[in-house]
Amino acid sequence: MNIVLLGYMGCGKTTIGKIISKITGKRFIDLDSYIESTTNQTISNIFSSKGEVYFRKIESDCLKVIMGNYDNVILSLGGGTPCYSNNLNLIKGSKSFYLKYSTTILSNRLINIKSSRPILSNINNIDSMNDYIAKHLFERNYYYNQVSDIIQCDLKSKDEIANEILSLLY
Repeated sequence: MNIVLLGYMGCGKTTIGKIISKITGKRFIDLDSYIESTTNQTISNIFSSKGEVYFRKIESDCLKVIMGNYDNVILSLGGGTPCYSNNLNLIKGSKSFYLKYSTTILSNRLINIKSSRPILSNINNIDSMNDYIAKHLFERNYYYNQVSDIIQCDLKSKDEIANEILSLLY
């Protein structure tokens, strides 16, 4: 059975996935990295050159390939992946976890790394970041909340989050 991690950008899906992979010995796949290696383009380049609709199609196609060809892996999704196409149904047979953080914590994380996230580059202050994230979370919570388990991550270390997921698996 695959383990799927989802949540908003900056919530640590890739970091937690790598920790769980190291502990369990299971292969780790980051969907964004998979897309980049498959297309030989960065995510930001795909967005800027071909647009979000094209990106979401590629994202869904890559997710289908992974879910159809890999078993017993740990997969981290992009923040918007569950909200588009038939992607939620593609992960239904997996054990899925929503890494849930408060808007405040996500804003504080992302304001410091916004230069590496082109979609956030025009956000100039913490209040605007809070508003942006709150709007997205409002739109995405319906999808995020359809997972197997919700992990409340505020005030927990990376290892505590990984261990909580492992305790729900074994």
